[in-house]
Amino acid sequence: MKSWDVIIVGGGIIGLSLSIELRTKGLRVLVVERGEPGHEASRASAGMLASETFDNLSPLRDLATASARMYPEFVHELEDESGIHVDLRDQGTLDFSFSHGVDGEAEVVPPKELSELEPSLPETLGTAHYLRERSVDPRQLVSSALKTAKHRGVDISSGTTVNEILVADGHVTGVRTENTSYSGPTIVNCSGAWAGQISPTLAPVRPVKGQALSVVGGPKINHVLTFADVYVVPRSDGRLLIGASVEEAGYDKRVDADTTQRLRQAAVSAVPALRQAKILEVWAGLRPGTPDNFPLLGATTIPGYFVASGHFRDGILLAPITAKLITHVISNENPEYDLAAFSPMRFSKE
Repeated sequence: MKSWDVIIVGGGIIGLSLSIELRTKGLRVLVVERGEPGHEASRASAGMLASETFDNLSPLRDLATASARMYPEFVHELEDESGIHVDLRDQGTLDFSFSHGVDGEAEVVPPKELSELEPSLPETLGTAHYLRERSVDPRQLVSSALKTAKHRGVDISSGTTVNEILVADGHVTGVRTENTSYSGPTIVNCSGAWAGQISPTLAPVRPVKGQALSVVGGPKINHVLTFADVYVVPRSDGRLLIGASVEEAGYDKRVDADTTQRLRQAAVSAVPALRQAKILEVWAGLRPGTPDNFPLLGATTIPGYFVASGHFRDGILLAPITAKLITHVISNENPEYDLAAFSPMRFSKE
């Protein structure tokens, strides 16, 4: 029976990035994905690499900053190996929500300068903060990561739901799906919003629904725009993404017309020139949330069983650093950042 050194449960951007990193160690890797790789939260994401949204007290700040810095090289390697353009943009973010970036580090942009940066914005928006953040097209990113993983020899099993982590003599031995089982001494749960459904259930992860839409034919916008109740993310092909709701709706991924219309109207209220834009697509996705909205990163109490899930709204941003750190942990190397705050066991009752 064939076996692998590491079995990754979940083929989103976290699982795919980890599989690529593990191959640099020469490990045999299998990714088992319940649906199509990259078609859940990763595909639904806006792709904002919002590393500046974390305040100085957040345990995620250092990881977010490090991961954002890794992105140009991360994308370059994927594009070079896959031949797929990822559309990494570095024009930055204009923040009108004032929910972050007010600690003196963000550049203040007065209305006069704002009209020069983005002529389509009304002067009534007032002052903005300029954040040196990037954005990426997540659909292109996961396509590029999937092709790169396959090119590097990662095995992919799609349309297969893992129900159970197999354990013998106190150590993992593989995973069991509805139809078969796969053998390996190291398992990493990267299954996003479904991470908590795998037995034994050690990951307190829940689905948090998000709805969004994209439009075409609107004004030319260069920067990511963030407002109190909506954001607008430009793509290089002229599309504009408008998002996103945050809903506790279980595993319901149905699109609600009232919700997407509210998002569109909020965007039009901020940027009236968007009124002429036509809706291209609407969709919903399920973010993996945790009780404290921080990811689960590291080992569990079962030897050989690791978790890399619960990234909530930051899976795209944190993919490069997550892949690097979990690879260090699996390889018994000291990770360069303290992962204690993200331990998968922090919610366990002793």
